[in-house]
Amino acid sequence: MSRVRRDLFTNGDVAHISLRGQVEARRFEAGQQMRVAAPVADLRLDPGSARLDRQILQGHPVCLLDAATGFCRDETTGYVGHVNPADLTPWAAPTHRVRVARSLLFDAPDIKAAGPQAISAGALVTVVGQEGRFCALPDGRFAVAAHLEPVETRVADWVARAEALLGTPYLWGGNSAFGIDCSGLVQLGLQAAGQPCPGDSDQQRDQLGAALPEGTSVARGDLFFWPGHVAIACDGETLIHANAHAMAVAHEPIAATRARIDAQGDGPLLAHKRLT
Repeated sequence: MSRVRRDLFTNGDVAHISLRGQVEARRFEAGQQMRVAAPVADLRLDPGSARLDRQILQGHPVCLLDAATGFCRDETTGYVGHVNPADLTPWAAPTHRVRVARSLLFDAPDIKAAGPQAISAGALVTVVGQEGRFCALPDGRFAVAAHLEPVETRVADWVARAEALLGTPYLWGGNSAFGIDCSGLVQLGLQAAGQPCPGDSDQQRDQLGAALPEGTSVARGDLFFWPGHVAIACDGETLIHANAHAMAVAHEPIAATRARIDAQGDGPLLAHKRLT
C-alpha cells in the first residue's frame, strides 16, 4: 500500500464515494462515522511508518473508510491517513469541549478515584448528567465540570488558548497539550474560536487570513509563516510558537525569531497574515 495524500481520501485500494469518476480504486465506500475514544489518536499517511504525521483529539469525528487498516479522514480538518482502529468508537455527538490546557477523566465522581485518564485542551465529550462538580459521560467516566465549555462556545481571544499551552513539549505532528507542533498550536486555538483550520503550516498559509505588506504593524492574532513553520503574534513585539529550538511552546521576541531563523538558513519569512 503506497503512502497516501493528506488531502485526498483514497489509498489506491479504497476511495470515498465522493471521488468516484475522479480517481481509480478497487472499491468506493461511504465510510462510517466514528469518533476518537483515546486521549489522542496518532495519524500516519503510511500505516507501516513510525513517522507521526498528525494527531486527532478525543471525541473528534472521523470518517472510517477501511476498518482493517484504520484508513480515515479527520472530519475537523480534512486530513487523511491511518489510525489504530482500536482508538475509534461509534459516533456520539459531543456536547462539551475541554477549555483548560489539561484535565482528567475519573471512574467515579470523586477526586480521590484511582487511575484518572488525562485529556487535552480541545478534546470533545458528551455529557449525559451531572453529579456535584463532575459531569457524567456515556462510558461511565466523569469529567470535571469546571474544565468544560459547551461546544457552541466561541472564544473571543483565541491566542489566549494557545498561550495556555506555554511549556508544552514540542512534538512533530502533535495536536495536544501532551505534545504539539507549530501548526497544531494554531489549530487548537482557532478551533476554540470556531474558525476552520487545516492541519499543516503550508495549508494554513494558503487558506488562512489575508497577506500583509512587509513593515505592516503587528496585531495580536497575526500569523507569521516560514517554510514549514508558523507562529502567532501576541502583541507588536512578541510571538508564541511550538518550536524545535526550545523544544516547547514558548514566547519569543518577533525580531529575535526572524533573525534566528534567517541565521539557521531555514528560509525567509514567507508571509505575515491577518485573519479576516
